[in-house]
Amino acid sequence: MEPTLAPDDPVDLDNCAREPIHVPGSIQPRGVLLVLHGDVVVQATGTVAALLGRPLDAVLGHPLADVVGEHAAAVVTAHAAAPGDVQERNPALVHLPDGQPWDAILHHPPGAEDLLVLELEPAEGARPLSHTGTYHQVRGSLAELNRAHSLRDLYEVVAGEVRRLTGFDRVMVYRFDADHNGEVVAEARREDLNAFLGLHYPATDIPAQARALYEKNWIRLISDIGYTPSPLVPTLNPVTGAPLDLTHAALRSVSPIHVEYLQNMGVTASMSISLLEDGRLWGLIACHHYSGTHAPPYEVRVAAEFLGSVLSLRLIAQVEEDRLAAAHRVARDLAGLVAATRDEHLPLAEALVRRPTLLSIMEADGVVVRAQGRTATAGDAPADADALLRWAAGTGEEIVATDSLRRDAPLVAAAVPDAAGVLALNLAEGDAVVWLRREVARSVDWGGDPHNKAIALREGDSVRLSPRKSFDRWRETVRGESLPWSEEELDTAAVLRRHAVEALYLRGLADSRAAEILHRSSLPTSLPEAPGWSIEARYTPGDGGRVGGDWYDALCLPDGRLAIAVGDVAGHGMAAASTMGQLRNALRALLVRDSSPGAATSGLDALAKWTMSGEMATLLVAVIDTVTGRMEYVRAGHLRPLVLDADGSAGWHTDVGTLPIGYGRGAPVTGVLDIPAGGGVVLFTDGLVERRGTPLPDGLEQLRAAFSGPGAGDLDALIACVRDPRSDDDATAVVVRRH
Repeated sequence: MEPTLAPDDPVDLDNCAREPIHVPGSIQPRGVLLVLHGDVVVQATGTVAALLGRPLDAVLGHPLADVVGEHAAAVVTAHAAAPGDVQERNPALVHLPDGQPWDAILHHPPGAEDLLVLELEPAEGARPLSHTGTYHQVRGSLAELNRAHSLRDLYEVVAGEVRRLTGFDRVMVYRFDADHNGEVVAEARREDLNAFLGLHYPATDIPAQARALYEKNWIRLISDIGYTPSPLVPTLNPVTGAPLDLTHAALRSVSPIHVEYLQNMGVTASMSISLLEDGRLWGLIACHHYSGTHAPPYEVRVAAEFLGSVLSLRLIAQVEEDRLAAAHRVARDLAGLVAATRDEHLPLAEALVRRPTLLSIMEADGVVVRAQGRTATAGDAPADADALLRWAAGTGEEIVATDSLRRDAPLVAAAVPDAAGVLALNLAEGDAVVWLRREVARSVDWGGDPHNKAIALREGDSVRLSPRKSFDRWRETVRGESLPWSEEELDTAAVLRRHAVEALYLRGLADSRAAEILHRSSLPTSLPEAPGWSIEARYTPGDGGRVGGDWYDALCLPDGRLAIAVGDVAGHGMAAASTMGQLRNALRALLVRDSSPGAATSGLDALAKWTMSGEMATLLVAVIDTVTGRMEYVRAGHLRPLVLDADGSAGWHTDVGTLPIGYGRGAPVTGVLDIPAGGGVVLFTDGLVERRGTPLPDGLEQLRAAFSGPGAGDLDALIACVRDPRSDDDATAVVVRRH
């Protein structure tokens, strides 16, 4: 059901948005409105008495010929019966019995095609109207429009030409932003009037239902702001039983809220022409008069409406020209950036920031690129962008944009106080491209305080400021915002993201192959042999062949003992494989020099701190006396060894571990255990026992159970039973048995 206002409802902006302005039940009294069902008048306005000299009871229920005469009725009937949309043929010129000419304006109301609305206005100016006549009135205007080469030129030409054509005291071109706030972008006015150019008006000045009407009825005239509405009789249409929809009526009465709004501005007459883009309201040509009533004849209004339609087309064409020119520039810059992503001689982050177009393509002040573990910046970017990158990744969006970080992510804004706007491309695994824009403190000049409705509510019923009574210039300073990111910039970002992700994938394949080669070359090609002992080892990359930092080693020491090591470097890919190779070789040298696992671990920890700052690895290194079966070991952040007993059972050795390599403190604690004849020990990495959605203790228990009892001799089968095949972590296991 349509929301309506009760008779005693106050007229203010709280109920403005629900006012049914398309069914006002009355018209402006400069003309007559008749509603026909067939040829019978079923509704009429009170103006029939003053303008046609006929009382309502001599109109309602009577054939149209009885009201306007046989000749005029025949013209109306023929006009309505012609093929096509009757509105596109308006007006028809009719002569009433007294000989006076009238413009007959016809339309079918929405949802009631069997009804015909006939509006009659006194005809002024040359008649009949023709395409040629209308064209002559605007021919000079069209020539001026064709000479304009920018949006500003177009605005100014139209404001001047519509004022010349219609004679209004002030004509403004009024443009809406994304939030439906309006801005006066051009005006032509009487010299003694104050300027409105550059003023902004809040969206509440033209509520949603009014904007919807402007999209359907492209021109609306209020010839006398102080008019007394002429009611439609009867109120409900006898055929439909509902109020008559006057959306397309030229004489439609306007909202009392809008009347008061214009009166507060000192306006005595007004006219508006819709500017549309793809059927949506883009702006208005707003005409104001201050020196009494003003009623441009229908022919002038048609010419002005035609000029507005041409302007709408020229605006669309000009905007498209500007977009195409910008798109060509962006495409050229984007091609260079895409080429940079293909340059595998440079890390991706550095390849991108080396090109100045990475900033200019987004008109940004700074940019941060993180890719493949490297971070590079250009322009005005923060030294520490971790908080910004975490926020971007945490949104879960491929592209995230804000023109106010202070509003949308205040904690992040505190970490990067020089940035107000952010546009981020999330690539993969924390990799991202993040553009930054500085704050643009801008002053917005409003036509009156846009917040004074809230002031009225605070001060109570004694204050009434809705509609706004003050239209003095009111300046508001907007802080904490950057220039907004345009749709074109977001589209460009999406294209660049696709290419960057592809480049990361291709680089990842190359790095993966190189890492695999390096990793395999760092693992022992053969395992040592010791009488009465056997050693088996397996390494399995993560799901999809992803190489990580797992490694193992086994060698005979100069004192005859056997050294076994299993380690796990944090990370994946080339960097982890490289670090793993350095640690493996260093540990070998330390064990050969001093066969103590404690001394070797201490030396390796010191080396990592000194030469590989920031790297971390877990390690279990064991030295086994092959004669006695005694094993000394150090566990640096690693999982405990699994001990295999001679009876086929398996259990965990209780010991105290130490911190991972690179983070050790003091001498490591050495654990000791004895491997019995027929027993053994299993050293492994966490990739073997970690399963998605399963607690680690459950994975460890599954490993212990797998190595217990008969059938525990097939290492490949045991690993397949225990390991999660979907794991993206690599896995290593070394089994040492004493026969």
